[in-house]
Amino acid sequence: MEQKNSQIQADDALVLFLDLQAGIVELTQTNPLERLRKSVAALGKLAALFAMPVIVSAVREQDADAVMLPEIRDSIGEYTLHYRTTCDSFQNDHVRELIGTSGRRTILLSGVALELAVQLPALSACDAGLRAFVVVDACGGMSQRTERAALDRIHQAGGNSISVITLAGEIAGDLREPRAQQAVGILFDLAKG
Repeated sequence: MEQKNSQIQADDALVLFLDLQAGIVELTQTNPLERLRKSVAALGKLAALFAMPVIVSAVREQDADAVMLPEIRDSIGEYTLHYRTTCDSFQNDHVRELIGTSGRRTILLSGVALELAVQLPALSACDAGLRAFVVVDACGGMSQRTERAALDRIHQAGGNSISVITLAGEIAGDLREPRAQQAVGILFDLAKG
């Protein structure tokens, strides 16, 4: 029987936070903003706990610097913000190079709007032979209908979706280990809402 590798390995994953900035995150219609913020924080904490690289990307609005969700910095610490001029972060040479030089083959995507800032790089990641996982509770969409269409398209291209809670349990490992217990703590904090 052929062995498939459908689960995520933390040492092969990186997190890509996309357009989680003032003026955009408030547009989410499919995930309440407070829930989105908590899920982004939990995803960031998991990334920090498991030493997964994090790339934060945004677009400038009317030549102003982006104001990112504070939950990103609170969970991962200081970071470099990578501005892009395209909707698809894979079309940005610098972001694409960061992903390539990381050596990681699994991309965990979080952002608003799922239909645009998340979907397009997820499709490009699949086209590049990478594994793309949309972290659905750390994303927001414009409508249930358009978000469903985007997820369907990602799945048809070979991408996947996952929740932060599932991710925490999946990468936790042996629950007797301190790091696994910390991951479960992040899971429970998120579940308590």
